[in-house]
Amino acid sequence: MTSKNCDNKLFLLDAYALIFRAYYAFIKNPRVNSKGINTSAVFGFTNTLFDMMKKEKPTHLAVVFDVGETFRHKEYKEYKANREETPEAIRIAVPYIHKILEALGIPCLWKEGYEADDVIGTLAKKAEKEGFTTYMMTSDKDYAQLVSDHIFVFKPASRGNDIEIWDVEKVKEKFEVQSPSQIIDFLGMMGDSVDNIPGIPGVGEKTAKQFIKEYGSMENLFAHSSELKGKMKERIEENQELGLLSKKLATICTEVPIDFNYESYTVDNPNIDEVIKIFEDLEFRNMIQNFQKTYNIIAENEKAEYVKGVKPSASAQISLFEDEVVQQAEKSDRNTLSNTEHFYQLADTPMAIKLLLDKLHKQKIVCFDTETTSTDSMLAELVGISFSYEKGKGYYIPFNPKDKENTQKLIEIVQPFFENESILKVGQNLKYDCKVLRKYGLEVKGTLFDTMIAHYLINPDGRHGMDILAETELNYQPVSIESLIGKKGKNQNLFSMVPLEEQKEYAVEDSDITLQLKNKFEPRLAKDNLKKLFDDIEMPLMRVLTDMEWEGINLDISALKEMSKELVQDILRLEKEIYSLAGDEFNINSPKQLGDIIFDKMKLGDKPKKTKSGQYATGEDVLLKLAHKHKIIDLLLEYRQLQKLKSTYVDALPDEVNSFTGRVHTTFAQTVAATGRLASNNPNLQNIPIRTERGQEVRKAFIAKDAHHKIISADYSQIELRIIAAMSKDPTMISSFKRGEDFHKSTAAKVFHIPLDQVSREQRSHAKTVNFGIIYGVSAFGLSEQTGLSRSESKSLIDAYYEAYPVLKQYIGNQVNIARKNGYVETLLGRRRYLPDIHSHNSIVRSHAERNAVNAPIQGTAADVIKIAMIRIHDLLKEKNFQTRLLLQVHDELVFDAPNEEVKEISQLIKTTMENALKIEVPLVVDVGVGQNWLEAH
Repeated sequence: MTSKNCDNKLFLLDAYALIFRAYYAFIKNPRVNSKGINTSAVFGFTNTLFDMMKKEKPTHLAVVFDVGETFRHKEYKEYKANREETPEAIRIAVPYIHKILEALGIPCLWKEGYEADDVIGTLAKKAEKEGFTTYMMTSDKDYAQLVSDHIFVFKPASRGNDIEIWDVEKVKEKFEVQSPSQIIDFLGMMGDSVDNIPGIPGVGEKTAKQFIKEYGSMENLFAHSSELKGKMKERIEENQELGLLSKKLATICTEVPIDFNYESYTVDNPNIDEVIKIFEDLEFRNMIQNFQKTYNIIAENEKAEYVKGVKPSASAQISLFEDEVVQQAEKSDRNTLSNTEHFYQLADTPMAIKLLLDKLHKQKIVCFDTETTSTDSMLAELVGISFSYEKGKGYYIPFNPKDKENTQKLIEIVQPFFENESILKVGQNLKYDCKVLRKYGLEVKGTLFDTMIAHYLINPDGRHGMDILAETELNYQPVSIESLIGKKGKNQNLFSMVPLEEQKEYAVEDSDITLQLKNKFEPRLAKDNLKKLFDDIEMPLMRVLTDMEWEGINLDISALKEMSKELVQDILRLEKEIYSLAGDEFNINSPKQLGDIIFDKMKLGDKPKKTKSGQYATGEDVLLKLAHKHKIIDLLLEYRQLQKLKSTYVDALPDEVNSFTGRVHTTFAQTVAATGRLASNNPNLQNIPIRTERGQEVRKAFIAKDAHHKIISADYSQIELRIIAAMSKDPTMISSFKRGEDFHKSTAAKVFHIPLDQVSREQRSHAKTVNFGIIYGVSAFGLSEQTGLSRSESKSLIDAYYEAYPVLKQYIGNQVNIARKNGYVETLLGRRRYLPDIHSHNSIVRSHAERNAVNAPIQGTAADVIKIAMIRIHDLLKEKNFQTRLLLQVHDELVFDAPNEEVKEISQLIKTTMENALKIEVPLVVDVGVGQNWLEAH
């Protein structure tokens, strides 16, 4: 069996190397579906596979797995003995990956007694003889020893870097060897901690490379050991047997008894039905589209050409089985509108609308949803409103956005329903609907139930969009907006042009599904003791956020324009200074040119780091380490800082001003952060700079309504430290806060064993870092990086901290135990954070979950406290008819706009309400400031 064809392109994938890589890529934010399955490894592996197939278009493909112990374990029983047990999430993932590969028609290979490296090495060498070009897809450096003119290492993209392909020259350059085969000697000499290959004691990477240059091989090194001196000579002569064993362990076997059946490795048409079924089970909605793109779906406008025998354009990459993809997808066992019994009616006449309203007023629970011309609620015009109060039934009232007079008449007809406080109103992302209706003078009154928020409390790490909830909770595939308005689409304005019948089906389906979701989620909220949190905090907060977003904040555009001019001048001045110090003009924004200047011309770095593309790395982390070497580095950092300030904030913020209101209206996301914290976007006003003097100037542009108003800023002082003191019940911490001491200074006195009045500024700073670091599980290494202390000094500081606060240390241990027992931790008010990796045998994964076990209840309780304060202040302002308005929530700070005559009374009301939002053993302290702008107030 021969295939002497240079066009044959074989990819051999090292399964576990790619699976582990995928899993750890999501380690800080794992993908967990509605069934609680961690799908990170499956998702990442499959995505990497499809990405490679689309870009590289292999003709042949196989995935190789490790199985059990190998011949190396017999040679050396400690081989890989230091490896952590495989994380549960990966053990769960592997069967799914096998199923996906089987459905795709991609062979899974392995051989008892051998590793994936050996199987891949053997097949690569056999393929080379058959005229194949082989790419070994892996992140493992050991494969470099196999590289030849027709065998390459293919390293997938990671951390923003592009793929790497190692050919012979690349291997020689990277490892400083004369031939890839010398990689075996290199690995044998220095050993490998990952595989627990001992190597030669005292020989590291640098020494191994030097020995390879001088002696070429391990055997030749041993033959000339007499040329060596001192301790190294002794080590080499005493450990020859260990060195040869290490070399043997590091050698990839290319004689595995496995046939190269290249015909079975061809990339064929997959079992589409099975692939889609697996992806649906895993809740990989977008992966289905990725799958179709990978296997080249025929474009509609090119099908006819193909049928006529005309070869399609290369860019289309057409496949013969697009129709099968569509047909098989339609055969999915997921319910759709077409195969589900339903009764959706159009109410488009005055009589029909009147009859509908009569029905609605008789209901206790009604779900509604608005259809609009835009996803921006401040710009959106009504296209229609749908209603549903019974599964499978619903109604749709269409509006004509261009007919303002008729729209207003319809608004007056539906107004009594929205103001009827006896009807519980259900919706998905109700804040959006409430803001849209407010534009027409409609206030949605009565009790509300938002399914998006309900699901967020039930599964804070999940996705909360209606489509994904319908699929995962109801096994239902909703009609997509793209199918109605075309892929150009996502232009929602086109929805008003969709025929009424199709509008009705799409719109009422949303209300119908949302009502069904409400009926699923409500008992789960009760079961998990989340109903009070939902009813008393999250739903009332939704109304508060609606008012805040509607109000917006005033922006001094002229001040920002002036600031922009000043920044231009400062940036030009910095450019001149940089050019002068560099002795040359160059593009400061070009990493390549900058790297050439500071490393080649100015020689500022020893062994400067390079990127994958071969140019010098010039990121902020690199420049900071060089700051002490030359004044130019500080200027470069300042230059970048000012450029970012100008482009991201000073020049961008004026574009965010609403043309109708003249104010900036951010959107607060209530269902994003798993801890319960709010997020801000479009624009993000929680990231307005505050740490630098120039950054603070941006806050100066956020101003009061007019000369008769002031900005009030109220900020919790050290709320997370106060909460952990209260939750841990550490008497020393509690006492310090009750006495009103400077807590960081107090901590410094305890850990450095000195009187309070002798604490230096630096010691207080170190204590502050530890105080906040403990909440986030800081390690000695992490503390060392933040403070500049040595690791041993940092460890001593952490040990001294726990000696000072022993009850806190016990509390941290208890929190981890609670997480192990329950699988989740809770805030003081019952908000949950699920920690599926708390039992992992992998120390990295487990420690991440353990840190969250401590941190999540603290952050979450802080979030709950400020939410309670927001609700109470909002209610008091309305109840007492104050004209003060709450505008922003930024972490632990609230920002208000108040008439001058209310400032004094309101400031006290805000402070009192915030400090009494939640009664805990430690007093909550709020600092209140007043000014004509945000900076003055803060």
